[in-house]
Amino acid sequence: MKQVVLITGGTMGIGLALAEAFLAKGDEVAVCGRSAAALESFTHLHPNALAVQADVTKPEDRATVLEKVTERFGRLDILINNAGTFVERDLAGEPDSTHELEQEVAVNLTAPIQLTAAALKRWPAMAAIVFVTSGFALVSPTRAPTYGAVKAGLHGFAEGLRRQLAPRGTHVLELLPPTVDTAMNAAYAGRKMPPAEVARVTLRALARRQPMALPGASRLLPMLLRIAPHTIKQMVANM
Repeated sequence: MKQVVLITGGTMGIGLALAEAFLAKGDEVAVCGRSAAALESFTHLHPNALAVQADVTKPEDRATVLEKVTERFGRLDILINNAGTFVERDLAGEPDSTHELEQEVAVNLTAPIQLTAAALKRWPAMAAIVFVTSGFALVSPTRAPTYGAVKAGLHGFAEGLRRQLAPRGTHVLELLPPTVDTAMNAAYAGRKMPPAEVARVTLRALARRQPMALPGASRLLPMLLRIAPHTIKQMVANM
């Protein structure tokens, strides 16, 4: 049976790879994003999908996205909270280290919570809700402590929501990707995972109803934090 999937930030990077993976298996897909050019490019490549211009930090845009999904498909089975931003902040050295902090928190933490709540109000028994966090949710990076903080917050929200929705049968999945080959990591010179591989691992985790999807090096992180916490924190925090 086809599922209806909504992916925030679905026109590039991990979000685009997820959209294409769901489309390849025959599901109905809706994406939203802020860039009109990226949405136009997505629609050109995938004319049967729904693409909505929206900033998920704005209540009226969140409502518009859900209304468009309702009009087109009549329901929503899987919500994927993927939209996010990575901001490096040096609170020890920058004179304005909290510039646009509210926007960073809104995109990475508040908006996913608000969109999830609004979607659950419309569709109380969705099949699955996915939150894209990061390995940095478990070990905060030295160069971006606020990013680590908001992703840790989303990790905690996913954990609690999973218990709340268990009686309804809604699967809550947290995706913790490693460093992925996306525009956000363009300046990073180390090893990067292809977005398509992240999408493959995510769909497998959904099918198996796992609590976490841990692509690549991320799969070792929870275990290493148990057996060698100091070493792994030193290594990951300075990535």
